[in-house]
Amino acid sequence: MMAFAVGILDEIGGTLIFLRTIVSTVFVKKLKVHEIFVQIWKVSIESFPTTAMAGFFVGAIMAVQFAMPIREFGALGFLGGLATSATFREVGPMLIAFMLSGKVGAYTSAELGTMRVTEQIDAVRCLGADPIQEIIVPRFLGIVISSFFLLAAGLMMSVFGGMALAQAFAGISAEEYIRHIPTIVHPISILSGLIKSLVFAVVLATICTYKGYTTTGGAKGVGRAVVATAVTTMICIVVMDWFTSFLGEVLIQAIRGYRS
Repeated sequence: MMAFAVGILDEIGGTLIFLRTIVSTVFVKKLKVHEIFVQIWKVSIESFPTTAMAGFFVGAIMAVQFAMPIREFGALGFLGGLATSATFREVGPMLIAFMLSGKVGAYTSAELGTMRVTEQIDAVRCLGADPIQEIIVPRFLGIVISSFFLLAAGLMMSVFGGMALAQAFAGISAEEYIRHIPTIVHPISILSGLIKSLVFAVVLATICTYKGYTTTGGAKGVGRAVVATAVTTMICIVVMDWFTSFLGEVLIQAIRGYRS
């Protein structure tokens, strides 16, 4: 038990040190701007269909879940506002981040792990270059920037998903669905969803690059790194979702107390 706990703490410490190294490299050394844009384009193009589909069905699921109980109270007109608020603040960012971690995280971890076990990363260091600057930072920034926009796009798609399901199964027109969204969805809900999306993107980029960069053990090690990336990312996203939700509620209560 003690060895397990020490192993977890060692992994957390190694990940945080790795993140600190990336951040210091970003601010101290020259960035490979062209390579960063290549990574942004690559991640965005490959992941947009998955993210859009996930966002669409997340919105549709929330619309179905809210439609049945509020129908009994004759308040179907508020379905759009309720489903959108819940999707933006809680369910949407987390579920879409899960989809991205399974695609972007696993791919990046496997790519970097393969470069590590085939000694390509060591070759970069032997040539006098910094692997963090040359290989890790472009992928890290590419994943963070593209994942943030993908998550934001996924949340927008969730509105269309909820609208489509509401029209098909509850008979609510698109105009009626959208009408009460501004009434229930406050700017703080949108801001909360965007902050969560950014936090999840940083978590995903840090874990997948760290797991790939520290891969050992040949082809089996690459497989273990991919599995560890998927599991660790999902656990950390859930933890960070709780943390950001708790922090958001504290800030909302503080703002309300200040206004009163």
